[in-house]
Amino acid sequence: MSFKIPIGPQHPALKEPISLRMTVDGEVITDADLRLGYNHRGVEKLAEDKTWIQNIYLTERICGICSHSHASCYVQAVEKLMEIVPPRRGLYIRYLVSELERVHSHLLWLGVAGHEAGFDSFFMYTWRDREIVMDLLEMISGNRVHYAINTIGGVRRDIDEGQKAKILEGVATLRKRSEYYFAIGANEPSFVARIAGVGLLSKEQAVSLCAVGPVARASGVARDVRKEDPYAVYDELDFEICTAASCDVLGRVVVRVKELLESYKMIEQMVRNLPDGDIAVKAPRKAKPGEALARYEAPRGENTHFVKSNGSDRPERLKVRAPTLANYPATIEMLKKGFIADIPLIFAAIDPCICCAERAVTLVDARNGAESIVLMSELRRRALGRAKNAPVKGNAVWPF
Repeated sequence: MSFKIPIGPQHPALKEPISLRMTVDGEVITDADLRLGYNHRGVEKLAEDKTWIQNIYLTERICGICSHSHASCYVQAVEKLMEIVPPRRGLYIRYLVSELERVHSHLLWLGVAGHEAGFDSFFMYTWRDREIVMDLLEMISGNRVHYAINTIGGVRRDIDEGQKAKILEGVATLRKRSEYYFAIGANEPSFVARIAGVGLLSKEQAVSLCAVGPVARASGVARDVRKEDPYAVYDELDFEICTAASCDVLGRVVVRVKELLESYKMIEQMVRNLPDGDIAVKAPRKAKPGEALARYEAPRGENTHFVKSNGSDRPERLKVRAPTLANYPATIEMLKKGFIADIPLIFAAIDPCICCAERAVTLVDARNGAESIVLMSELRRRALGRAKNAPVKGNAVWPF
C-alpha cells in the first residue's frame, strides 16, 4: 500500500522552507515532488529600481554562503555589457576571494554531511577549520560573509605582502587537514557504509537532467565552467576537474574534498603570481542599451546572471539562475527508490540553497484549485489592483 508523506515547508530536517511530497510504499520512496515559492524575496524586481553599483550589494545578498559568487557573476555580466576589462591585479584578487569562498562553502557542506550521517566529530573538525578561511576573508575584505570587495571594473581593496604571507600560511594548514579528511572519506567504515549507494544518480541521468557542479561531477560528468568556458584568470591557472564514478553521496563527498585541494593549489598560484598595477578602472554611470549573460562556477555549480540595459543607470531586467534550481530535477531522481531515512542526507548532498533558487511563483486559485505561473508584471498588476480595491476597515482604530 502506498501513501504520500509531506515534508515541509517547515520541518526539522530542512534548513530552509521547501515542500517535499514523497509517495512511499513501506519505507521505500516510489515517487517524489518538490514545491517551491515559500521564500520568494522579489530580488529581481527590486534590482530594476537600483543603480548598477547598488545592485552589486543586492545580488551579494541573494545567498549568505556564496555571496561573492552572485556579486561576481553580476559584475561579470555588467562589465561585458559596458565593455570594461578590469586590471589583471583586480581580477586575481576577485577570484582569489572566489576560491577562498569555495573552500569555506565546501568545508561547511562537509560538516553538514557528517552531521546528517551521524558523524558529528567530522562536523566539528570541518567547522573548526572553516574558521581559518573565514578569518582570511575577514582580513582581506573586512567582512566574514558579505565581503563587498567587488566593484564594476575591478575590486575595492588591495592586499599587501603581509596578507599574502598569512593566506599562504592558512592554506598550508588547511591542506594538511583536508588530506586527513580525504582519508576519512575513503576509509572510515561506518561513515562510508552510511553514505555509499545512497542517492544514486547515473551519468546518463546527470547529463539528461542538466545537473551542475559537484552533483554532476560526482556522477562522472567532467563539467566545470572554469574549464569549458574559462573566464577572467582561470585559463592562466593549473587545476584539474574533480570527478567520481560512484554516483552517490559518497562520490559527492569525495569530489568536494578533491576540490578543496584544487582550490588550495589555485589560491597559492594567484597569491604568488599576483600582478602589479591597479586594482580597478573607472566605470561609466550608465550602460548603453543591450544585454549580456555571465557564467560562473559557484561552489554549488554553474551560476548565471543575465542583465538587460535600456541606456539608463539601472537595469531594465536582471535574471538569476542559481545552481540549486538546476539540480532539483536530478534530486527527484536521487530520492526515488531510496529510503525515508535517507531523505535528509540525499537532499543535503546537493548542498541546497533554497533562497537562491526562489525565482518563480505559482498561483493557486483557492476556489477551484487551478494553478498558473504568471509573469512578474502580471503579479505586480494584481498586487496593485488588490491594494486599490481592498475594502476599508472602517472600525479599525490605531491603538497609539
